[in-house]
Amino acid sequence: MSKDVVILGAGVIGLSVAYYAARQGYRVTVVDRQPEQHDGCSFGNAGMIVPSHFVPLAAPGMVALGLKWMWNPESPFYIKPRLDWDLLNWGYRFWRSATPEHVQRSAPLLRDLSLASRACFEEISAIPGADFGLVKRGLLMLCKSQHSLDEESRTAAQARHLGIPAEVLDPRKTAALDPGVTMDIAGSVYFPKDCHLSPSRFMESLKQQIRSLGGRFLWESEFRGWDLDSSGRIRSLLTSGELVVGDEFVLCGGSWSPRLTESIDLRLPMQAGKGYSLTLTKPRQLPNLCSIFTETRVAVTPMGSTLRFGGTMEIAGLNEEINPVRVRGIIKAVPKYFAHFQESDFDSIQPWRGLRPCSPDGLPYLGRTSRCPNLTIAAGHAMMGLSLAPVTGQLVAEVLSGLKPSIDISLLNPDRHG
Repeated sequence: MSKDVVILGAGVIGLSVAYYAARQGYRVTVVDRQPEQHDGCSFGNAGMIVPSHFVPLAAPGMVALGLKWMWNPESPFYIKPRLDWDLLNWGYRFWRSATPEHVQRSAPLLRDLSLASRACFEEISAIPGADFGLVKRGLLMLCKSQHSLDEESRTAAQARHLGIPAEVLDPRKTAALDPGVTMDIAGSVYFPKDCHLSPSRFMESLKQQIRSLGGRFLWESEFRGWDLDSSGRIRSLLTSGELVVGDEFVLCGGSWSPRLTESIDLRLPMQAGKGYSLTLTKPRQLPNLCSIFTETRVAVTPMGSTLRFGGTMEIAGLNEEINPVRVRGIIKAVPKYFAHFQESDFDSIQPWRGLRPCSPDGLPYLGRTSRCPNLTIAAGHAMMGLSLAPVTGQLVAEVLSGLKPSIDISLLNPDRHG
């Protein structure tokens, strides 16, 4: 039986859910507060598909590292000091989650999700007209110091134990693998299963496919509330534009998701992690592979003839202002790894910013909530939003169909924090 599925949020997660739900034959409506042409979190990111990222954000050592970085305004991680109960609660839960046991439980799940999502990207890229620049050449973790290379080598050993290929390279072998750029490094770790693409082109491909499958979009429609019946089921979505009636509802609201569930007493602890990117249209050199500067946590992605640098995690609430100090940290890192680049290369580049939705345990919220029997949550993917978007859409479509999910998502239960 066909259903009317209403999806709140048109980021990469919402569009992926809409695509797979429409493929199931459901009548899909996507509602978003922004106009169709906007620059949300899904558009300006690094465009990486990363099976290599199997360690959740909440991991041993992250609390100490975060406290150390907090005092450097140009560091990769910063929490804006403020008296905020939600932030304190999130921080406490993050601290409680940052254990070896949590990583051990989470790593196989993140591996399975990432590899399944990679297969989805390949499938979508084979659709005629769906050209979003998918490049399957792998990723390099570039290490400036021997200490960092030793740490990344241990991660590579963990990856191989999980069945994810990883190879430790010296500077000469790294240069041979990617001769397009001159690097000043101690070595690297190569993850051949990782990929990259153009996020904006991928989003456009999804929208085209959704429309071709009969889906519709309601742009510039602000959320006003849920209309529930006496049993707690959602009957319709109240927006600034119209009343949207549906059989099933999926919340893909990114960093704004906790605000949208307050009225139904569903707690989704989450903080917005602001990230920045700068894209050089005429870079001095153009790498063949995407990479990450390990010590500074800067991601580098070639996109056609352009080169994008992105990074930082700034916990400052739902604040989309650009902090030039944080941007400067990214710019200063580039010449340290790519010897031919200069800080002045970025003088005329307008920084992009986006808010990543970060759960306190580093895992997304995915699945039905007991608060409303016809509400499914798909949010909180942090830096993995693009990478895990297709498999998230596929899993939500399975949930909506009443099927057992093809991957066990019990760890991602949206009710897990009460």
